[in-house]
Amino acid sequence: MLVLALEGEYIVAGLLAIPIVLLCRYASLLLPINFFKKKLNFVPKTTLIMTWGGLRGGISIALALGLTEAMHRDLFLVVTYIVVVFSILVQGLTVGKLVKKIELKYPKTDNQ
Repeated sequence: MLVLALEGEYIVAGLLAIPIVLLCRYASLLLPINFFKKKLNFVPKTTLIMTWGGLRGGISIALALGLTEAMHRDLFLVVTYIVVVFSILVQGLTVGKLVKKIELKYPKTDNQ
């Protein structure tokens, strides 16, 4: 059983980490997608879909569990759990709606 230290500062740090993680994922996808855009036929808004669909989970938690107390294990566990729960509940449940919304805005043509 794992008990998390839900201190106010840790929760605030976790909530601040959510947009930072999303922004970093978006930024890390820009270069490779733009580089391969001419060679590969990406759907419109690929970077946005991959950013929102980039779910986080077990590996992140396992890495946080591997930290020692001297490495601020409790802080990283709480922040990681908040980001993972947001990722699973919010992103996981809405990624399909995002793709459908983008499909409606950019309908598939015959040459795609």
